[in-house]
Amino acid sequence: MSGADLSHATGGEGAKRILVTGGGTGLGAAIVRGLVQAGHAVDFTYRASGEAATALAAELNEAHPGLGIRTYALDLADGAALDAFCENAEGVEYHGLVHNAGQSSDGLAAMFDQDRAEAAMQVNFYSLTRLAKALVRGMTRARSGRIVAIGSVAALRGNAGNAAYAATKGALIAYCRTLAVETAKRGVTVNVIAPGFIDTAMLAPYAAHRAGMERQIPAGRFARPEEVAALTAFLMGEGAAYITGAVLPVDGGLTAMMGVHRT
Repeated sequence: MSGADLSHATGGEGAKRILVTGGGTGLGAAIVRGLVQAGHAVDFTYRASGEAATALAAELNEAHPGLGIRTYALDLADGAALDAFCENAEGVEYHGLVHNAGQSSDGLAAMFDQDRAEAAMQVNFYSLTRLAKALVRGMTRARSGRIVAIGSVAALRGNAGNAAYAATKGALIAYCRTLAVETAKRGVTVNVIAPGFIDTAMLAPYAAHRAGMERQIPAGRFARPEEVAALTAFLMGEGAAYITGAVLPVDGGLTAMMGVHRT
């Protein structure tokens, strides 16, 4: 299914439905897989990866009949399309939201490109606030809900060339902490996962530098997408009911390490 019609988005009996943004490929696809394997019904959006998204949904529906995995074409940078999607989503009883979709924006702080930064802010941050606004009321009425935003270690440590991108993820963290405080008594948890370097196609441009990058990570390697997905699935479950307002790095110890070290 594609488009923004969510009127028939029902899950299997007893399955809790979760919405994932950017679920067609990479980390998002791993998150979708992990949630389905944990027994959740999942709706996920995609922007340009329609073929991959359709194949993923078909595979999961065949392996897990009855959950009703559905895909929706949605460009989070398109404010009108996002509003229309959210209006429909308000009528669905979503137990959880995973905001995984993201857009990079690299460049030195002194060469700040405002147009590019604003585009990244729309996708990385403002779309989350719009989706949360649409879904959180239903969660608070049900006195149960989970919101997980995929942030980045770039918001936790300074890194040359990441000024705009880090700012979008920093805004995401500040918003999620506030929302967590406001919704905690209603049984809703709001957390941020801050991955480091993940072994996905997004890092392909850095392939020539990978060995040197891995030497600077205490664990000595990039994360597997499934490792981030596993934490996401845990945060959606009952065992995470008392975890809220947290920022959880999944970075192999990168942010725990002092930046200057002996050679």
